[in-house]
Amino acid sequence: MAFELDPARSALIIQDLQNDVIAEGGAFADSGAPAHAQSQNVVENVKSLAAAARKAGMAVIHVHYVVEEGAPGLKLNAPLFQGVAEAKALVRGTWGVAAVAGLEPQAGDLVVEKMRMNAFHDTHLETILKGLGVDTIVISGAWTNFSVEHTARHGADAGYRAIVLTDGTSTINDEWHNAGLNYALENIAERVTCADAEAALGG
Repeated sequence: MAFELDPARSALIIQDLQNDVIAEGGAFADSGAPAHAQSQNVVENVKSLAAAARKAGMAVIHVHYVVEEGAPGLKLNAPLFQGVAEAKALVRGTWGVAAVAGLEPQAGDLVVEKMRMNAFHDTHLETILKGLGVDTIVISGAWTNFSVEHTARHGADAGYRAIVLTDGTSTINDEWHNAGLNYALENIAERVTCADAEAALGG
């Protein structure tokens, strides 16, 4: 069966594709994340799909991890959150928190801020999706085995058709990427390329 996507009932989620997360010179550059994002061609793949989504009338939602200076209110209950605070990463108003070049929010796009891995947790993402009449979420972003996986799992549990873009997501290396896509998300989400999603939109 051919992959199908109804733009009127779908939303493209661009999650955590911010300078501190995947750019050279970002707070987590030493993790290998920039190199893996480049090897996946994430920015260009997502940029192309986002353009096709906008043309087709499909919602484009950017989910950005944002903390205030000093990270007040960021609960440090997991190593990932501790790492954000220690690296002074993703601070509002800084270069690090901004979307990577090429994936800046465009006119008509929506932006959701979060302070957890899961894009749904204590955000207004689901309010937006319900208001738009969306029942399918197409997830791009970083990191595959953290935020992407958490968002897809929550989305599936909440009744959404979850689709994860295999070359529109990245983490720190192929091993972690494979673990997220082909083990953790098996039976949770459909996994397709950005080109397949773009073709389904008539691109």
